[in-house]
Amino acid sequence: MSDYLFVYGTLLPSEAEMDMASIVQQIRRLGQAYVRGRLYDLGEYPGAILDEASETKIAGELFELPPDSSVLAMLDSYEGYELTDPAGSLFIRVKSPVQLSDGREIESWVYVYNRDPGKSPLITNGDYRKSKAA
Repeated sequence: MSDYLFVYGTLLPSEAEMDMASIVQQIRRLGQAYVRGRLYDLGEYPGAILDEASETKIAGELFELPPDSSVLAMLDSYEGYELTDPAGSLFIRVKSPVQLSDGREIESWVYVYNRDPGKSPLITNGDYRKSKAA
């Protein structure tokens, strides 16, 4: 069975840094998607706080991960997620329902911000790419 990853920020192919581009190229794009929650502008990157009851959506893309577990391990490292120390991790990787633009819902991994966003600005449209272009 495949594993999936929803990305909404610096792992998006158009936003990936040079050192992550080769990793991002190893995941297969399934299409535009969203999760329910709030997206914050944390400066160099965004941070998602999931909330299935939220009226707001976080825009992103859904990808199918390769069977090679080293890809997920490299993504974890990039996101500051330590499997052995979730409380100390900057982001944590959680499973969440993701809605594709064609209406399908797929359970997927999502990196969620693991701190209080404090006074960080809310990205009200839920779309990191559009907020950067503004």
